Amino acid sequence: MSVSDGSPDVLVANRRSGISVRPLRAFARFSRRSPVGAVAVGIILALSVMAIVGPHVAPFDPEKIGAGPKYLAPSFGENLLGTDQLGRDVLSRILHGTWITLLVGVVASTGGTMVGAIMGLASGYWGGRTDALIQRIVDILMAFPVLILAMALLAALDRSLNTLLFAIAVPFIPYGARVVRATTLVIKEAQYVDAARAIGASDLRIIMHHIAPGCLAPYLVVLTGLVGVAIITESALGFLGLGIPPPTPTWGEMLSKGVELSFFAPVVAIVPGVFITLAVFSFGTVGDALRDVLDPRLRGRT
Repeated sequence: MSVSDGSPDVLVANRRSGISVRPLRAFARFSRRSPVGAVAVGIILALSVMAIVGPHVAPFDPEKIGAGPKYLAPSFGENLLGTDQLGRDVLSRILHGTWITLLVGVVASTGGTMVGAIMGLASGYWGGRTDALIQRIVDILMAFPVLILAMALLAALDRSLNTLLFAIAVPFIPYGARVVRATTLVIKEAQYVDAARAIGASDLRIIMHHIAPGCLAPYLVVLTGLVGVAIITESALGFLGLGIPPPTPTWGEMLSKGVELSFFAPVVAIVPGVFITLAVFSFGTVGDALRDVLDPRLRGRT
C-alpha cells in the first residue's frame, strides 16, 4: 500500500512510527514538478550528512603530516583519495572541510539576508525618511561586488572563522532587503492589513503577523540561491589565501594548493573542485525550483 493511502489503518501506523505523511506528499509533488530540484535536494542532504558524520569517520587527522607518502595517487589502501604535498590524507581533509564550507555558506547567507529582511520590512512598511535612509545604505553595499567587499572587510580585520562569516554576510544584506521591501510594499496595501490597522493592531503586530509571513516565500528563494554564492565566495577567498588560516582545511584552500600541485597530484585540485561545483549547483537549482513552485504566476506552467 502506498504512503499516500489515507485509510485509517495506514494513518494510525504512520502516527505510531513517527512518520509524517504530509512532508512526504509535499516532497513527492515537488519531485514531480522539478525532478532536477529533487536530485539537488538529495545532493544537499548527502553533503549535510557528510559534514556532520565526516569528521568522526575520517581515517586520519586532517592536519596530520605524513599520513602517507607525498603525492600518493588514489588507491584502495589507507589513503583512498591519495595525499598532498605534506603527506596529509585528502579524504580526511575533504570530510573536515565540508563542515566548515557548508557552515560558512549557510550561516553567512542566512545572517546577511535576515538583517536585510528586517531592513526591508522597516523600509517598505514605514516608507518616508526611513525608506530613504535604508535604501541609501543598500545602494552603497550593492555598489561593491560581493567578493571585493568581502576582501576589503577581511583586509581590515583579523583572519578567523567569525571574521569570515561577517565578511561574507555583509554583502548579502542588500539582496534580502530588496526582495522583502518589494513584497512588503504590495502586502501593506492589502485589505486585511487595513482591517488589522482599523481594529487597533500595532505596527509591530501587523508586521510580524500579516506582512512577514507573506514575505517568507520570496525570501527563501533568495536565501537558497545565496547559499551557493556564499560557498563559492568562501572558496574564492580561500583560493586567494584570505580565508581561514591553514592548517584548517577548507575546499577553497585545498583547491588553491591543488592548482600548485596539479602536475604532481592532480586529485588534490580535482576533488575539492568537484565538491564546490556540486554544492553550488545544488543550492542554485533548489532556489530555482522553489521559485517555480512558490511563485503563483509559474504554478500553471509545466
